[in-house]
Amino acid sequence: MPSAAPPTSTGTTLGIMVVVVAALYFGQDILMPVALAVLLSFALAPIVIRLRRWGLGKIPSVILVVLLMFMVMLGFGTLVASQLVDLAQNLPNYEQNIRAKIQSVRGATEGGGGGVLDQATQMLKDLSKELDQATAPAAPGAVQSAGEAGRVDVLRPIPVEVHEPRPSPWNEIQTYLGPLVGPIGTAGMVLVFVIFMLLEREGLRDRLIRLVGANDLHRTTEAMDEAGARVSRYLLMQLIINIAYGIPVALGLWLIGVPNPILWGVLATVLRFIPYVGPVISSLFPIILSFAVSPGWTDPLLTIGLFMVLELFSNNVLEPWLYGSSTGLSPVAIIAAAVFWITLWGPIGVLLATPLTVCMVVIGRHVPQLQFLHVMFGNDPVLPTETRFYQRLLARDPEEAAELAEQAFPDKPLPHVYDHVVIPALHLAETDRQRDALGDEVQASIAEGVDSVIEAMDDYEDPKPEPEEDGEADPEDIAAAAAAVPAEAEPSRGRVLSVAGRNELDRASAALLAHLLERQGIKSETLPCQAISLRNLSKLDTSDVRLVCVSYLNAGSVQHARRTVRRLRGKLDRRIPIVVGLWSSEDDGPLPDDAPTLIGADRLETTVSGAAAWIGGMAGRHANIPE
Repeated sequence: MPSAAPPTSTGTTLGIMVVVVAALYFGQDILMPVALAVLLSFALAPIVIRLRRWGLGKIPSVILVVLLMFMVMLGFGTLVASQLVDLAQNLPNYEQNIRAKIQSVRGATEGGGGGVLDQATQMLKDLSKELDQATAPAAPGAVQSAGEAGRVDVLRPIPVEVHEPRPSPWNEIQTYLGPLVGPIGTAGMVLVFVIFMLLEREGLRDRLIRLVGANDLHRTTEAMDEAGARVSRYLLMQLIINIAYGIPVALGLWLIGVPNPILWGVLATVLRFIPYVGPVISSLFPIILSFAVSPGWTDPLLTIGLFMVLELFSNNVLEPWLYGSSTGLSPVAIIAAAVFWITLWGPIGVLLATPLTVCMVVIGRHVPQLQFLHVMFGNDPVLPTETRFYQRLLARDPEEAAELAEQAFPDKPLPHVYDHVVIPALHLAETDRQRDALGDEVQASIAEGVDSVIEAMDDYEDPKPEPEEDGEADPEDIAAAAAAVPAEAEPSRGRVLSVAGRNELDRASAALLAHLLERQGIKSETLPCQAISLRNLSKLDTSDVRLVCVSYLNAGSVQHARRTVRRLRGKLDRRIPIVVGLWSSEDDGPLPDDAPTLIGADRLETTVSGAAAWIGGMAGRHANIPE
């Protein structure tokens, strides 16, 4: 059996990250087209696969999809260019409206001594004129003209004209087409990479598996499938959301009367691929144009309202509905990714930020050394609910702890919530207590926090249990549902004592059981462990006690429970049942087979819901005291 690889140190991982970031920055001329090609391949691969399933060959499918992409991009460029030319031709017609709005703004700011803007402008002009007169040197080449009596009156400059040689046609071509050479070359590289990746998709996949994951084929395949599915779904959902945003933009601007609504609708669709910044840019141009076109203020206000309504609807309705968990990124991760990639690769980096970060998060999920990427940028809860609940109790914040408990299992009854959230959290506290990490004061604070949570959960509404489709229900759900249904017995036949076994944490678990019994109409009382000690047991009032349940969070308290039961037997009537609750956790494992016999109790329970269901069932049968 091969030995496990030694874990990578933090310094080595940090060094690798620095090298990778440096390579991304200095190799952007090559890596950027490759990244764009990979992104387009993710978007086009499903179409190629579908065409191949319909019987079209690999090469014809790839050629057809690439031609379709090229035609769409060409049509988009033609549409945008024609709309821009039309807009440029009509801009001079809007000059009068702009002047009128400026005059109206000036009029709104005028007071008794003239407008504020006019006064500020005139002051700046006067200061500028005085500075020019004080610092202006004599113009070179100026000649002096003599006035009367030989006095020099004025310095008159002699105009100088500079004539540059006319550029050659080749220089003019370079001037106009030079800036286009770089983008055209990049687009050509991307196109070549896309065709190659679509044609060699299976081969590239096998080579990647052989390079990074041949020793763990299952994990590598799972990571590649997850990354591909998330990126493809993100691109598809983003396209649907952008189209659903761009069409109302074009229609709304057309109804308002803003020129070239198709141009602004198309730009809104495309620019929304850029997170956060894109929507702002797409709305800025038509809003400015509406000020120039309209002689009044109604159209600009309507344009601003249109974009605000569409943004609210898109961000709060469409995106949560369509995205779901397609990206697996937190909002903070999206912002951080945008800042990181725009710093490395500029505007193209913003387009690639989300897909590339999705791949990084997937890698962090499956590679232990890079798990911090998934923890930092993923949207999955990094702490289980019971851990968060325990942390809130330690922070003395029972209100948020109660909210966590309510949100954990909204479709489950309260006994299920106690078994899977509160009891596991108390187990974490018990573990800390056993290693001397919790003092008595902190234990008391945690128990008080649980009391507050119980009080907050008093109005918790249990959902009605639904029958299983196959006719068989989960036994745990049956017990929880039984504990949630009020008993038919009269609650006045006595009280149930829910007693802590050893400490304040046990008392908190005993309070959970007492609360479930109270919800069934069974009178219950929670007692601390001191109430059944040798010193205080003789003072315990047992005149109307119908049942006693002793709670332990430590599953290894079998011997202690045995002594406690023996002590209670000497105090209580023999006909009063004694229940011992060893509230187990997943780490405890099963109890010993002889535990019930060794303890000597009438009933041994391992879950709060089970104990509440059994006690409630006895009350429902009017048989709380066995023969």
